[in-house]
Amino acid sequence: MAEDKLRLGGVEFTSRLIHGTARFSSPEVLAAAISGSGVEMITVAVRRLHLDGDHRSELAELDLGAYTILPNTAGAKTAAEAVRLARLARAAGLSEFIKIEVVGDPKTLLPDPIATLEATRELVADGFTVLPYASDDVALSLRLAEAGAAAVMPGAAPIGSTLGVLNPHNMRAIIERCPVPVIVDAGLGSPADAVRVMEWGAAGVLVNTGIAYARDPVSMASAFAAGVRAGRAAFMAGLAADGPAAGYGPSTPVEGLPAVLARAPS
Repeated sequence: MAEDKLRLGGVEFTSRLIHGTARFSSPEVLAAAISGSGVEMITVAVRRLHLDGDHRSELAELDLGAYTILPNTAGAKTAAEAVRLARLARAAGLSEFIKIEVVGDPKTLLPDPIATLEATRELVADGFTVLPYASDDVALSLRLAEAGAAAVMPGAAPIGSTLGVLNPHNMRAIIERCPVPVIVDAGLGSPADAVRVMEWGAAGVLVNTGIAYARDPVSMASAFAAGVRAGRAAFMAGLAADGPAAGYGPSTPVEGLPAVLARAPS
């Protein structure tokens, strides 16, 4: 496990949790949660930054130089808007990484698949390390990987919902079939959700609301980090197959016992 690193765009990460920075009650709580979680990558909306070098108050307690920044294009409604925000972030020296977010439906905030693919292609060609956020669509995830995405980020549920994995079949298919790392993003509500997708083989998770709205965000950030580690360890160890079809038999065999002891109770 010591050598089990997440590799994105030539950068290695020990932590497989990516921490969001929105909706926290204060800059101090945000900074404490991030510090306690042990994360190495945080995501920041380009729209929430003053790109003249001064950061808004919610980020005031963060030493952004201590982390790999994953700027995101939250709020973009078109591919062109997403591309413009990405280029602004790079021009400001934030990062070569970019998380593509293009709103397709303003009510659910579900992403626009066509615009997301278009922006991914353009920004990959422009030299960015692109991590597109998408819905849990298997075909779209494969197309994003083909377009050059460094990882794909399917949502477990709508942004901010904390509903957990709504479509386990699709999520598992994406994880199993995608040739690039799969980082599950959006909708994870508890550390158990993180354990679950990591056990399936996800490369990592991104969590914001599930931490920010917890009664104790600092403790919850640590709990999510522990869940990610536990799920990854279980995946690497190899889970026992599910159900009777696995053929393992009872954990305490009855062969050789007297017949009266071997009979199952009525």
